[in-house]
Amino acid sequence: MRIHDARSISRRALLGGAVAAASGVVLEHVAGAQQPAATSSAAPAQPLVPADPTTAPGGGTTAVSARSPFEQPARTPTGVITGPAYSPIQDLTGTMTPNDLVFERHHAGVAMIDPHRYKLLVHGLVKRSMVFTLDDLKRFPSVSRVHFLECSGNGRNGYRNPTPELSPQMVDGLTSNGEWTGVPLSLLLRETGIRDGATWFLAEGGDAAKLSRSIPMQKALDDAMIAYAFNGEPLRPANGYPARLFLPGFEANTCVKWLRRIKLIDQPNMSRDETSHYTDPLPNGTARQFSFVMDAKSIITHPTYPARLQGPGWVQISGLAWSGRGRIARVDVSTDAGRTWTVAELQDPVLPMAHTRFHLMWEWNGKPTALMSRAVDETGYTQPTLAMFESVRGKGTDFHFNHIRTWTVQSDGRVLYGVGL
Repeated sequence: MRIHDARSISRRALLGGAVAAASGVVLEHVAGAQQPAATSSAAPAQPLVPADPTTAPGGGTTAVSARSPFEQPARTPTGVITGPAYSPIQDLTGTMTPNDLVFERHHAGVAMIDPHRYKLLVHGLVKRSMVFTLDDLKRFPSVSRVHFLECSGNGRNGYRNPTPELSPQMVDGLTSNGEWTGVPLSLLLRETGIRDGATWFLAEGGDAAKLSRSIPMQKALDDAMIAYAFNGEPLRPANGYPARLFLPGFEANTCVKWLRRIKLIDQPNMSRDETSHYTDPLPNGTARQFSFVMDAKSIITHPTYPARLQGPGWVQISGLAWSGRGRIARVDVSTDAGRTWTVAELQDPVLPMAHTRFHLMWEWNGKPTALMSRAVDETGYTQPTLAMFESVRGKGTDFHFNHIRTWTVQSDGRVLYGVGL
């Protein structure tokens, strides 16, 4: 097996059989292999396509555009009140997540809140308690920043209950990336004033679960924001409409949706959602608590289950990498089960605390092998192997699964999730 840096492949190699059907390497989806995204068993209607689109006018304008009926990415599962819906990361390109495909994780369903009645109370160790309406928030100078959002349980399926028939969506689909717009929390606290002794703040949601988390004041004064828009439009209800807390790089459960209250306090609140929930058991009988920052990780999204390689030839390996501590500095890819590594190409822009797309051209020789990716962030932190991760965190760990993911390539071209690798 030969391993190539993408920069070393000539244009002639690419055009002369390296890419797409010219080399006989194409990807096909295994029928019925992808996890269903909807509860209905009815097959989608076949789109009506004219024999020659140049001979007849097309459709007219619409109030809201729709995807081509030939493209049907979807979250899965549907109808969940308490639990997740995974984003189809293997079906996406670039780094931005479409608004309707942002992952979901709910504790009491999707809250429906009238924006005209929305209020955010800021109180506690402040010089003056204040209530902000949505219009009030929008009167402050706004900021827009591109960052990822990731559930702290992302990767649980691939660690606690791994099977070969796991897609990237079901392994790591609880992450999304896009442009957040809102008002810096520090501006609101400038209005209320901060009393001495305020070292934490409590954020509480306005849904039926009233999820609440304690956050260090340092984050509040750094880059925390009250977000009211994502990717150029108001937040969608499942994403926290009309306003949510957003903490770049922190686990998603701290980025409280439907935010209704911020209370400045002098110590962690020790609420239900940071004692019985969102603490992580360790092998020595203790538990990790307030493990806010999401560690560097990566996942190959192509080729992966349920794709199949149709014969030896060139394949573009592509995936996503991200870190809650800053920019991705490097992604290494192995096409021989970790024996050797090649530096992948990072696609611009490479932004702090944001998804970064990586690519590597690889010539498959038709023999069984395993594909792996390893992220390194700008602090020097390196994504650990599965064995390293398990030795420190144990088999019962329940959050922050950032070990290296593996995909096995079979001799018949099938690509499966690498269980135990």
